[in-house]
Amino acid sequence: MNCEELLAALNEYVDGNIDPGICDDFQEHLKGCNPCQVVVDNIRKTITLYKAGEPFELPAEFHEKLCDVLRQRWQAKFHSAGA
Repeated sequence: MNCEELLAALNEYVDGNIDPGICDDFQEHLKGCNPCQVVVDNIRKTITLYKAGEPFELPAEFHEKLCDVLRQRWQAKFHSAGA
């Protein structure tokens, strides 16, 4: 299994809905591929945080930057559409 094949099967793997034979190939690939390990670990952590349902407080500076970027993109997309 290569990285592209792993990424294609990733959703099924994380959900546990994958053929056990593919799981073995998946695990074998992960043993030797750090970038794929990072992707899988990040997805697992994201799912765990989401399932916990606990709000995560964003740092104030990040929150302000995020709001500014979203506001700019909203205005660029919908302001130009009405013109």
